[in-house]
Amino acid sequence: MLEIRLFTGNANPVLARSIAEHLGLPVGAARITRFSDGETQVEIDENVRGRDVYLVQPTSAPSNDHIMELLILADACKRASAGRITAVVPYYGYSRQDRKVAPRAPISAKLVADIITTAGIQRLVTMDLHAGQIQGFFDIPVDNLYGGPSLSEYVSRHLPAENVVIVSPDAGGVERARGFAKRIGASIAIIDKRRTGPNKAEVMHMVGDVRDKTAVIVDDMIDTAGTLQKAAQAVADNGASSVYAVATHAVLSGPAVERIENSVLKKVIVTDTIPLRADAAASKRIEVVPMGRVFAEAIRSIHSNDSVSRLFR
Repeated sequence: MLEIRLFTGNANPVLARSIAEHLGLPVGAARITRFSDGETQVEIDENVRGRDVYLVQPTSAPSNDHIMELLILADACKRASAGRITAVVPYYGYSRQDRKVAPRAPISAKLVADIITTAGIQRLVTMDLHAGQIQGFFDIPVDNLYGGPSLSEYVSRHLPAENVVIVSPDAGGVERARGFAKRIGASIAIIDKRRTGPNKAEVMHMVGDVRDKTAVIVDDMIDTAGTLQKAAQAVADNGASSVYAVATHAVLSGPAVERIENSVLKKVIVTDTIPLRADAAASKRIEVVPMGRVFAEAIRSIHSNDSVSRLFR
């Protein structure tokens, strides 16, 4: 058995159990409770002295609670003399706040990175950061895994590859769409969004051919699904025979599920980096691709000092 201790917070225990199962390990004994005033309390109920400790905790909603659970878990392990503490954060919250968009705006992604490092975490494993440069916000090693290989494998198995076109919902996602298309041997198209003037409606132009094809919109996350709903309609209006969507992180906040249900999308394919809320889990249009094996193999590689990049060749 690997000399690893794997603990999880309350954010995604199902994924943590899946990772543990692929590693052939139990999930470590840790109790996370709340004091009556809402403060987080953590107790580690087994020996971690000198051990390689992995803390599985996406910082999804409620982000602040889950970040605090991760930090306090790390502090508890550090004070218990753990050998190395690695945070496995399948979804890195605050990642969209990665630059100043106004004169007095914070860069919250950097602030969270600093806090994580200060808590004693010595390595971070995450998946599909919203912006790759966030890795540079950390002064510790960061392994940014990719959901694309597993998602593209799903698409290859379930959709007719000879008639698929991969669609980027905006210019910023072209590189992601190109990589996805290359893996399954498909062509790509791009939605060019622009406003005709102040407070005027957004117009979507299609760059590339989607007519009579199965279109797959690829993005890193789906939040309120407003942009996705409009993008799917634009693709359908340009003659696509059917429209699907693929994304790594199913944030699905606010009216997201309702918008998906009322859209032209046949299926939305996501991973389990964020657990689905009840209405999303009940939706027949939302399909989940598990990522436990990918994270388990990354942990195995890190523990044995092997290459992590070999997982994506």
